[in-house]
Amino acid sequence: MHDGMIRRVRFAPGAQWVLPILLAAPALHAQQVAAKFDPAASSVKFTLGATLHTVHGTFKMKSGEIRVDEGTGAASGTIIVDATTAGTDNSSRDHKMHTDVLESAKFPEIVFAPKQISAASGQSLKTILEGKGTGQVQAAGIFRLHSQEHEITLNLSVENDGKGQVHLTGTFPVPYVKWGLKNPSTFVLRVSDTVSLELDARAEISAAH
Repeated sequence: MHDGMIRRVRFAPGAQWVLPILLAAPALHAQQVAAKFDPAASSVKFTLGATLHTVHGTFKMKSGEIRVDEGTGAASGTIIVDATTAGTDNSSRDHKMHTDVLESAKFPEIVFAPKQISAASGQSLKTILEGKGTGQVQAAGIFRLHSQEHEITLNLSVENDGKGQVHLTGTFPVPYVKWGLKNPSTFVLRVSDTVSLELDARAEISAAH
């Protein structure tokens, strides 16, 4: 009877497929997604408070590509902003910004490298990345400015058209003086020691290989 039971278990219809399916289950549900940004359709605006008026300007994105594991939220890659493109439509002010504050000739890139991306409470990261609609995510990672690295978390809104195109927007503060950059204030003009950055980016989502 014992041998018969073994034979029935061993040769039960479909039983030979159970182990492969169980082993493959994680791969069926977990997927790494790649987001490749379009620099021509993306920008980073900045706002700096001052005593006389608020200064507005823009940076251009140089490149951007990140990868995200839908199951764990682990992320890698970089978003690179071209510091040399910073402009406020005021030539004298821009010259001072590039030479005294950003030192863009010496530090031409501003980089964000995400390490972990998570969906807002009640939302699924997989649904946000693959489904049509709008979701909220937090992207925690390293912000590199003036060759110095700082931990930062960005709150981003993600609008997905359901066809592989996403639109990311978000605003976050950067305490540039605390991070070692010079405050351009003068005796007459006083400016804030924190600048607000606004990301407006578009990317193509695909399965990472």
